[in-house]
Amino acid sequence: MHYSSGNYEAFARPRKPQGVDDKSAWLVGAGLGSLAAAIFLIRDGQMSGDRITILEELNIAGGALDGIKYPEKGFVIRGGRELEDHMECLWDLLRTVPSLEIEDASVLDEFYWLNIDDPNSTKRRVTEKQGQDAGTNFKFGLSEKAQKEIVGVFLATRAQMEDKRIDEVFSAEFLDSNFWLYWRTMFAFEEWHSALEMKLYLHRFVHQLGGFPDMSALKFTKYNQYESFVLPMQKWLLERGVTFQYGTKVTDVQFDLAGDRKQATRIDWVRDGEEGGVDLSENDLAYITIGSLTENSDQGDHATAARLNTGPAPAWDLWRKIAARDEAFGRPEVFCGDIQKSKWESATATTLDARVPEYIERIAERDPFSGKVVTGGIVTARDSPWLMSWTVNRQPHFKAQKPTEIVVWIYGLFVDTPGAFVKKSMQDCTGEEITQEWLFHLGVPVDEIPELAATGVKTVPVMMPYVTSFFMPRKAGDRPAVVPKGSVNFAFIGQFAETTRDCIFTTEYSVRTAMEATYELLGVERGVPEVFNSTYDLRFLLHSTNVLRDGEQLDIPGPSFAKRHLVNRFDQTELGQLLTDFNLIPATQNARVHDRSDDAIA
Repeated sequence: MHYSSGNYEAFARPRKPQGVDDKSAWLVGAGLGSLAAAIFLIRDGQMSGDRITILEELNIAGGALDGIKYPEKGFVIRGGRELEDHMECLWDLLRTVPSLEIEDASVLDEFYWLNIDDPNSTKRRVTEKQGQDAGTNFKFGLSEKAQKEIVGVFLATRAQMEDKRIDEVFSAEFLDSNFWLYWRTMFAFEEWHSALEMKLYLHRFVHQLGGFPDMSALKFTKYNQYESFVLPMQKWLLERGVTFQYGTKVTDVQFDLAGDRKQATRIDWVRDGEEGGVDLSENDLAYITIGSLTENSDQGDHATAARLNTGPAPAWDLWRKIAARDEAFGRPEVFCGDIQKSKWESATATTLDARVPEYIERIAERDPFSGKVVTGGIVTARDSPWLMSWTVNRQPHFKAQKPTEIVVWIYGLFVDTPGAFVKKSMQDCTGEEITQEWLFHLGVPVDEIPELAATGVKTVPVMMPYVTSFFMPRKAGDRPAVVPKGSVNFAFIGQFAETTRDCIFTTEYSVRTAMEATYELLGVERGVPEVFNSTYDLRFLLHSTNVLRDGEQLDIPGPSFAKRHLVNRFDQTELGQLLTDFNLIPATQNARVHDRSDDAIA
């Protein structure tokens, strides 16, 4: 396996790998990683679909990419996915899968056209004082000290950030900034989370910092991710004979670890209460999804609080068993061992009439029934004790919605703190009580909140004990390689497998691990697209520097005539031209801003 850049290999069609007709594949879990791996096995590995089996404990595919309507409770989405241009493996995958709605178009085509016609942005990112604009003005508000701290983390080695918390490398000045407010609520980072993951995110999305405050960097699907992504992928796989074996809890994977060679030899499971499994030869490939951010999720309803389930967690228990056999298989306890630091809660609210949508429109400044972008991403109530954020995506968010309904996603980072209106922690609140707290931050008059929460909305809370487990401070070796050294027939996929330079909590990460696993195990003669290299592009670095400074130019020391002389000398170099063009030094005399329309800098 190797990485590639550019379109030489991107458009190449690999030849059929030697011996693939004698191989089969068993995939543990039916999340995005397994669905992607199955597609890559068929498309690029040219394996027959009837030789692929996906094992899933639940009776539905998709993993964390969920979206469903329960008959009594209402619509439920545990989380949403923020997408961007440079998810190279994801878009490579979805170019193959046909759209369910547009004839002769792929899922990628459908998504691309949608976001051209209806580009994303937000008109109000932060509120306070019951729905009023917080006046952040899409600025980062970083002090000189905070800017230097970001640069310091950016330039630090990975080893220097290992096992460190965010609040160990950033001061209170940074943590009080608009930048951190935007960042932590958009990505669900806490101050005790990994400084290494923070660093990786800075590198991975440096090209998007300009569109970060107003969310113009983001793109979204037409519907929830289950209907927009999972269903088309599943249909494509079923049409090619892939078996989905539901109701199957994988309890163990056995290995032969003799010498330098590592082979998976058996998958054990419990299906419909009966123990079973399959023996694996060298020709039987095992894709093992380890860990789970949605494991032990518990739903409440409008009248019932969600429960924090700290009991047995099959996905984590499976990884623990596997990890105990070889130090190369990772250290799951690093991620799942402190639920108090990895939990938070979300809620899906469905409005039942026109009363609440009027308040949504006041903040979004867009008609929520238009079918187009509404909030453009999350809106954060800065003064919320829960640090509540909420979003309204394009409606309908579910195909089964009534024309009068709006589906809203709500989440809180601080689930143990009493609310501003409801004097209870979010964790202890029913769907109705969470609705009351949300309506308070939406600006509904206090005396109208109880009745409106009771009759105008139906809300389903979901508590997730492990939802930010992958952000826990870690070091090299805590996550196993996608294909461990010496493996002949197995790979680890998903958010807890280790791949190069990419960052977790993204759809791209799951798809990337699936592609790498397939290409390496089968010897596919096509490069895996490398992570977008904006972190090595001086233009993006200069542009992001300007953005982080909220457009303020660099302060060049010395008297004005010396500054002008320096700027003019700079302009005679490529670096000087770039500094001027990206507004880091002033345009004076011979120095002028040059047209950069030939750059792909958005």
